[in-house]
Amino acid sequence: MTTAIAISGGIDSLIAAYLLKAEGHKVIGIHFVTGYESGDPREIATIGNQIGIPIKIADCGADFQAKVVDYFARTYRAGRTPNPCLVCNPSIKFGTILATARELGASRLATGHYARVARDDSGGCHLLRGIDPKKDQSYFLAFLSQEQLAAACFPLGSMTKSEVRKLAEKKGLHPIADEESQDICFIKGNSYGEFLARQGGFEPAPGLIEDVNGKRLGEHRGLHLFTIGQRRGINCPASESYYVVKIDTAQNRLIVGFKKYLISSECRVTEINWIGQSPKSPMKVSTRVRYRHKAAASMLFPIDSHTAVVKFESPQSAITPGQGAVFYNGDEVLGGGWIGN
Repeated sequence: MTTAIAISGGIDSLIAAYLLKAEGHKVIGIHFVTGYESGDPREIATIGNQIGIPIKIADCGADFQAKVVDYFARTYRAGRTPNPCLVCNPSIKFGTILATARELGASRLATGHYARVARDDSGGCHLLRGIDPKKDQSYFLAFLSQEQLAAACFPLGSMTKSEVRKLAEKKGLHPIADEESQDICFIKGNSYGEFLARQGGFEPAPGLIEDVNGKRLGEHRGLHLFTIGQRRGINCPASESYYVVKIDTAQNRLIVGFKKYLISSECRVTEINWIGQSPKSPMKVSTRVRYRHKAAASMLFPIDSHTAVVKFESPQSAITPGQGAVFYNGDEVLGGGWIGN
């Protein structure tokens, strides 16, 4: 059985590939280019040489632009805050790249994600957190389908990041990319605002900054420069810091308020992808409303098979339209959808 692995040049995919090869798998590396890379993709061959696998270069620039970058710009234009990783994993890595892997004769696609997949007795797939709580990336995989999870392989899911680094050092394996960035991969050396200004439809549109009571406080330089919970860039002096509490695209207004106005007890979630069966009645879940958010105890009330209202046991801060809400039962990811306005 041949396993393909998405090779980025970083330490995680390098060690994931090493582990697969050490277990006796026939391994093919796939390095996909999006058009936003700063290095020479031919350097990736050094990764293959270290562990003795061939690496194919796959150009997915057109798909990446249409499915990820355009989504990113479109979401900001609508006054919401996008999460491109949630879109990239099902559409590019386990869409375009998985298709490429199958064309190369591979039945599975591995990545360096810190997550796990388990199968039940009937063959159904379950997505689980990685065991390293600081690196768990199951949140970003919540939009994968059963078919995609059935073809997915996550060799690092049962390892910690420190174990990965130690293994690389022990085996003399060297990534070609620096330590992974926490920023969006296609924005390098520019602010989000500068990047968006180069996309279609982002002519600067100054407008009013108002407080929650409608009092005019100043002017903004464009709503795409802001997200819910943001403090930087408001520049309106007050007795305490202002935060963005609402983005009003209809009237081009930035609504700001003190920190207490960021607190919410519920949110509406749309376009939910359920990894298993969709619930037919209210259920207790733990909900993450962004990657760095600790999953919060909540009750999920289904409206239909892809829409729900989530009510939190304790109010949460800065629940942001456009971000992903991901539902957990213990370590298992049940599914995820988009937070609505």
